[in-house]
Amino acid sequence: MAEGRAVGQVYRIVTLDGGPDGINSVIALAPDITKQVRNLQRRGLPLDGRAVLVKDNIETRELPTTAGSLALKDNMTGRDAPLIANLRAAGGVVMGKTNLSEWANIRSNDSTSGWSAVGGLTRNPHAIDRNSCGSSSGSGAAVAAGFAWGAIGTETNGSITCPASINGVVGFKPSVGIVSRTHVVPISSTQDTAGPMTRTVYDAALLLTAIAGEDEADAATLDAVRVSDYTAGLGDFSLEGVRIGVMRDQIGNDARVAGVYEKALADLEAAGAELVDIEFEMNEEIWDASFTVLMFELREEMGKYLASIPQIDGADTPRSLADLIAFNEGSEAEMRWFNQDLFELAETTTDREAYEAARAKALRIAGKETLDALMAQHNVQFLTAPTRGPAWMSDLVLGDQFNGSIGFGTPAAVAGYPHLTVPMGDVENLPVGISFFGAKWDDHGVLKVGAAYERARSAELPKPSFKRWSPQ
Repeated sequence: MAEGRAVGQVYRIVTLDGGPDGINSVIALAPDITKQVRNLQRRGLPLDGRAVLVKDNIETRELPTTAGSLALKDNMTGRDAPLIANLRAAGGVVMGKTNLSEWANIRSNDSTSGWSAVGGLTRNPHAIDRNSCGSSSGSGAAVAAGFAWGAIGTETNGSITCPASINGVVGFKPSVGIVSRTHVVPISSTQDTAGPMTRTVYDAALLLTAIAGEDEADAATLDAVRVSDYTAGLGDFSLEGVRIGVMRDQIGNDARVAGVYEKALADLEAAGAELVDIEFEMNEEIWDASFTVLMFELREEMGKYLASIPQIDGADTPRSLADLIAFNEGSEAEMRWFNQDLFELAETTTDREAYEAARAKALRIAGKETLDALMAQHNVQFLTAPTRGPAWMSDLVLGDQFNGSIGFGTPAAVAGYPHLTVPMGDVENLPVGISFFGAKWDDHGVLKVGAAYERARSAELPKPSFKRWSPQ
């Protein structure tokens, strides 16, 4: 059965992903996919030969890892990231690499999500003229399009949850440290994590169980609190008496999204959850502090990653952020649509004392003073808000145009806490998701509440049209 599914998925990619109106979510397919599925299915492993697409900033031994940049188009390291080694050990098959926002959307403030010089622009399967969000755009779009059982994305701030919400799939950003970041093209050692993108919460939990694990080369994983099976108890978890804080000030100014969200809240309440309205304004100091952290860590972590790439004969491999900046300056293809102002700023962000102070401030505000304080003060186990608004029109000339008033993802991203998004309905056939947040290391609890909502959901979910959006 798994072999037949893989054949069908490859056929869908071949017929629906390429061409002028294709989704453009898959950069490369791995060789011998069906043979791998057949062999793994016979071994009785947890993933049973399921085919998984991998964001192209995560190393796999059989394909280059480009981060979407022409500077790394030949980055064939021959290495598996530890999370990929874990995936294979659990019986998962690397189906191929997915497109992404180049450099995980950290090169420029003026970028268009879903575009990379290597892969071009990813399209949303629900409306191909609309955006798939970033930076795990290809992973979200591919799962929505039925190209794979699941996909792996990465997130620094919103890069799993936004594309999952906008493409109408489940996305889970685990607590930082649950999954190794070794051999993953980095932005931030404080905030980066990989995570699953699937069609159901159960599948996300199954994929997380497969890729999670300790890694001596990634200190954040050594003190992580994991469970052995994130699918355990998902099917019978009850919302009865579960107190959930509703972030009223983070619902945003789009009445249509608010209406879909209110229906989701009614479903939660009907299933027995106790909803607690919370009014909250974010401490504005978090923005400058967390931005300083990203800029400082980008230069340091990117340099470490590039220095670790094995030397390939004849290859002019960049070894520092400065090398990437120089490469881009000489490339018309890289610089056509937007600049590299964030790269250039990161290269000059070198004050370690200021960075350490900013990091301490950002972690304190996001964790202790926001998520921890809200859950304790209101005696709630989880928090919820809409994830994002519906997909906007893709525009390479003007860049992204999303509604920034919707959502509450930044505290979880900055503090490294779990964040799950689950489809909750649509606005004019464009998907929107509901977010659930919990305490650090309560990944299992967040997945359980998300699975319970999924069972209680009364909304009919939209199906991909593979066409341009039009009013019905």
